[in-house]
Amino acid sequence: MARGSILAIDQGTTSTRAIVFDGEGHIRAMAQRELPQIFPADGWVEHDPEEIWQATLAVCREVLAAAPDVTAIGIANQRETTVMWDRATGKPVYNAIVWQDRRGAELCRRLEAEGKGPLVQRLTGLLLDPYFSATKIAWLLENVPDARRRAAAGELAAGTIDSFLLWRLTGGRVHATDATNASRTMLFDIHRHRWDDDLLAMLGIPRAVLPDVRPSSSRFAEIDPDVLGGTLTIGGVAGDQQAALFGQACF
Repeated sequence: MARGSILAIDQGTTSTRAIVFDGEGHIRAMAQRELPQIFPADGWVEHDPEEIWQATLAVCREVLAAAPDVTAIGIANQRETTVMWDRATGKPVYNAIVWQDRRGAELCRRLEAEGKGPLVQRLTGLLLDPYFSATKIAWLLENVPDARRRAAAGELAAGTIDSFLLWRLTGGRVHATDATNASRTMLFDIHRHRWDDDLLAMLGIPRAVLPDVRPSSSRFAEIDPDVLGGTLTIGGVAGDQQAALFGQACF
């Protein structure tokens, strides 16, 4: 039996997959679950974070039953989709706001009119657009009851899907993301590799709500043994398109 197999979680916009690769890159097991889309208003797109989590558990357990000799886990995820949850309970305070969602368009227009576009582009390499996570977090803070106070007090956590899965896989011990996901939030200084205070102030987002940012290839954490029936290392995280680029050896 091959040693050193890796479980890859691919949490995408329309489905969640798990694939076990052996040490030579051959697929040993694969499972997939479709992800329903939620359209509460024109231009709004949401996912149920609990459905994402339950699908992730289901596909991981299925492939581990077929290929139990896994030594590490990697996560690739839909990138700008944003979740906010309660640190004490792990429960989301609202549905995940998907990358296609346009509810932040008016805020972007206002910031553009205030001349903030060049600052955003200089620090993040991105254009002002609701595609990115920043205006989604700002919307949640403004529209979820008591969210702004609770976020400032450190009671809430926010992040992209990878950080939500990391939190759940580790039993709430680790709130982290990687540089590829952070770079798509419109809050991350890609030159100094850190959350930028000016961008956070511009959007009214407290730093306390955001995850730690780590290199994509890192020992992120050990998963909670109760989650998948054993201790596994989460050894890599990357946004889906960057993960595909790395997978093709485009360094």
